[in-house]
Amino acid sequence: MTLLSILLMAAAVGMSARIAQKAGFSGWWGLTQIVPLVAVVMLWVLAFIDWPALLPPRDEDDEKLIPPPE
Repeated sequence: MTLLSILLMAAAVGMSARIAQKAGFSGWWGLTQIVPLVAVVMLWVLAFIDWPALLPPRDEDDEKLIPPPE
């Protein structure tokens, strides 16, 4: 029974990591599935924030510009 639990946990972490990567987050967020309360909270957080994968691409030149003096 313990082996089955470990296999199911590994599958849940793997699937969660893949979903996080598709949404534009680090795959390490899949490890949140290990702690049940954290997993539920992360589902709510991911449901209501802007996903990086859906945001328009940033222009890298904007970071290099120096703002004009006021």
